[in-house]
Parts: sequence; C-alpha cells; structure tokens
Amino acid sequence: MNLSDPRTLAALLEAFLLAAGTPLSLARLAELFDDGERPSPALLRQALDELASSCHGRGFELHEVASGYRLQVRACFAPWVGRLWEERPQRYSRALLETLALVAYRQPVTRGEIEDIRGVSVNSQIIRTLQEREWIRVVGHREVPGRPALFATTPAFLDHFGLKSLEELPPLSEIRDLAPDLPAAGEPQAEAVPATGAETPASHSEDAEQQEQASFRSLLAELDRMEQGLKTDFSDPARNSPDNGDDERSGHPAG
Repeated sequence: MNLSDPRTLAALLEAFLLAAGTPLSLARLAELFDDGERPSPALLRQALDELASSCHGRGFELHEVASGYRLQVRACFAPWVGRLWEERPQRYSRALLETLALVAYRQPVTRGEIEDIRGVSVNSQIIRTLQEREWIRVVGHREVPGRPALFATTPAFLDHFGLKSLEELPPLSEIRDLAPDLPAAGEPQAEAVPATGAETPASHSEDAEQQEQASFRSLLAELDRMEQGLKTDFSDPARNSPDNGDDERSGHPAG
C-alpha cells in the first residue's frame, strides 16, 4: 500500500474513522502508523482534504469537532435516518437547557450564580444529568465562603453539538430568532385584563405561559451581557489521571 499517495491514505483514514466510531485527532491518527510508515502531519491533512472531497454527493460527510475528525450522516438526511430507531429522541426540560446555556456562555459559573440569573433554584438532578452526559464538569472553586464549585463545558459538549471550540457558539441573536414570538428584552408587555369572575384553568395556563416567556426574555438579556466575556481557554485534565476522581473536590479554575 502506497501511503505516500493522498488518495490511498484517504481511503485508510476513512477505514480508521468508520471503525473507531468516535472522533480521532490528527495526533491519534498518526499514532496508528508504525514509525517507518508514519505520514507527515501535512500529508495527513492533505489526505483528510481528499477524504472530505470524496464525500461530496454522498450521505455522509467528514466533520471536524473538538476531539478530532469524524464521519457523520449529513444533517439533511436526519428525518429519515432517525426512523432506524424506534425510541423517540430524548427531550430536555427548559430548565435544563437554560442551565446548560448559562454554563456555556458564562463559564466558569457557580450554581448560585445560575440561580441568581434564572431567579429560581437549580434542581440537583439537572446538574447531575449534565455531568452524567459529560457536557459540564467542575473546573475549580470560587474563592468565597463555602468555596462553591465552578462549572464549565467539556469537549464532549462541543462534540455533541458539532463544534470545534467555544468560539463557534451561535450568537445570541440567532438564539433569539428561534423564538420570534417572544418580545425582546425590555419591550413593554400588554397589561392583563382583569377577570370579571372566577379564574378559569385557561387563565392559569396563560399566566404560566407569560411567566415562562418573561423568564426566557430575562435569560436572553443576561446572556447578551455575558457573551462578550466568554472564556475559551480551558485546559482539559487528562481523562486517565489518577487524581481525576477528585477533580470536583480539589480542582482549580483553568486558565
């Protein structure tokens, strides 16, 4: 096999990525070759470009995420490919998504700071779920009384959402466009018309919906203020470090 030929090398890299099932970094791909046959980083990148070009017009594509390169089904085919699985996609509560958004845009952030912004307490199960999915982790502790844990996102979070780095997080204007029916932060609200009789279940539902919308507007306004200070230079502790299990207790803020 002529590994100096970018086309031949591209086919081998395709085999590696298909067999791995997880993203592989350039360094990890290089480790899969013996010393005498190892391609240079420039040749590996050339082969990856060749592989990406060969995916044009096919059902999958080569995509680079935080952990490396992976072959994935094109997003336009997702509605049909999803029929392969009988289980419905897992749905997450607004509270969980708001918590994840606050960690992503304000990191590092404490649980108390999240609660101050949202105006409600954060259910411990939400934090546990995000940690179990390896979307957030403890990166240190705030040097204040009680030394609360500081949370930040992980490479797994970036991989799941198809991002190479935190700089690729969508601008908040795009997030606001996903909810066009919600008034912008600071926009005056229509006053409620006083009820003339007993409140109906519908009125309760409307009140709850208005409160939820107000909460979401407040969240977007706060995210607007924090977006400019987004931290992006977190170091990721080695997964196999013997002290990894104690990270939540003794970690220090990265960067």
